Amino acid sequence: MKLKSIIAAALAAVCCVTAAGCDNGAVDVPGMENSNALTAEAQSGVSGEFNTDITALELTADIKVGWNIGNTLDATGGSGLTQETSWGNPAVTTELIQAVKDAGFNAVRIPTTWERQMDDNNVIREDWIARVQEIVDYAYSRDMYVILNMHHEEWYQPYADKEEEISAKMNACWTQIAERFKDYDEHLIFEGMNEPRWKNTQFEWNGGNDEGRQVVNHLNKVFVDAVRATGGNNQYRFLMVCPYAANSSESALSALEIPDDDRLIVSVHAYIPYSFALQNPGSDKWLASKPNCTKEIDELADVLDRLFISKGQAVIVGECGAMNRENEEYRAQWAEYYFAKFKDIGVPCFWWDNGSFYSGETFGLFDRRTNEVKYPVLLEAMMKGASGESAAAEDPAA
Repeated sequence: MKLKSIIAAALAAVCCVTAAGCDNGAVDVPGMENSNALTAEAQSGVSGEFNTDITALELTADIKVGWNIGNTLDATGGSGLTQETSWGNPAVTTELIQAVKDAGFNAVRIPTTWERQMDDNNVIREDWIARVQEIVDYAYSRDMYVILNMHHEEWYQPYADKEEEISAKMNACWTQIAERFKDYDEHLIFEGMNEPRWKNTQFEWNGGNDEGRQVVNHLNKVFVDAVRATGGNNQYRFLMVCPYAANSSESALSALEIPDDDRLIVSVHAYIPYSFALQNPGSDKWLASKPNCTKEIDELADVLDRLFISKGQAVIVGECGAMNRENEEYRAQWAEYYFAKFKDIGVPCFWWDNGSFYSGETFGLFDRRTNEVKYPVLLEAMMKGASGESAAAEDPAA
């Protein structure tokens, strides 16, 4: 542990010096503020006061409901800063984040892909991390919780023969990110990985195998050690660790080995029931009065409570949602039940909004060009469930 800390500290110093000398390669993106300097609003949001008395369970209890800026900083096209808009979504603006807060969300998850912004020495481009910080500050300065992660990275597929190489890169990347944000308070949360898995194999989405799960457990520890070694508020920062693929099956969740650290939060993703939420083609109807509709949600809540919450371990459902099939009333029933069910056990949920409304995985909620909510009935139901309210459910077609 001591040796790792020394190495991480030395690497952080090298990275800071190297990054300062890099060519920024700034690109003007319509609708985006200058990425080479933080706005005055962003700068004013940074606070050095960290509430070290708050526990992970108390923090997650303070998160009412969260929203993902999906398919944006986690996109993998373009060049330089145009990565943000390469999948068709406009650049993130302060007006969008204000609209999200006004709609009732008090937390934002910022999926971010870093690998295209790193050189051969794993040094992150200065203009990219500055832009990420700018977007973090849009929410942070509005007193919202922010989850910053690593998202569509190809390099951390958890194979044992790659473990040493991946661990070194994980340490290098998170050391730089943690150094950049070390003065932020408890409203900023780091999430080490997004759905680490063996891609395009039989083990991709079924909860994994022993090898994949063991490597994920190791990488979670590398992430935690890297962040803690940077000091400052990162000594206390709440960190999210995930099972293999952030899978919601009991087999994957029970195989998760949580590092010895009392400020960790388990991250899980759950688009359930799959036939209604994600399958394409799938079912366009869901009824809270039908046990076969609620079964998977009820079972996951029971598993999370038994494995984690009842033992004092905090959990966040970092991604969830039900695709649009021109069925807003049914989606609303699903959202109210889903968010209320996890609220009951103390687990906040984050809606996956990828900005898509008409094709592909249609999880869009906000029109990012007008900052308007496209499905107000769905939003109202989500907020009702997240607030712990209950209501009788009826078949919209009846």
